[in-house]
Amino acid sequence: MYKGIHHVSLLVTDIERAKHFYGEILGFEESSKRPDFGFPGAWYQVGETQIHLIVHNEGKTLRGTTELDSRDGHFAVRVRDIEAFLERMETYEVEILNKPHNKTDWHQVYICDPDGNVIEFNK
Repeated sequence: MYKGIHHVSLLVTDIERAKHFYGEILGFEESSKRPDFGFPGAWYQVGETQIHLIVHNEGKTLRGTTELDSRDGHFAVRVRDIEAFLERMETYEVEILNKPHNKTDWHQVYICDPDGNVIEFNK
């Protein structure tokens, strides 16, 4: 019945700052297929899934903090090489919560974007 997750939408407050983070720091590929919705945003292709960044000043899902909390709402991105990902985060001085040994079968690394959206990367 279900084929998978098509996209995840995230609220951001500054689209240019968010595009720098998702495009330059994380290296996600920005899609040119985003229609002009009449509000700022960007789409990124990550494997078969899209990440939609939306500027919505009245939105209610901003956390209000960039404190790393692995139990807070987040989405996860599977990576091919966790060591390369860790090196990239170190190069860009992105704070991480590194959980190589946990109760799952995979190495988990948590980060926050500039607006506090929590993202897990795992291998």
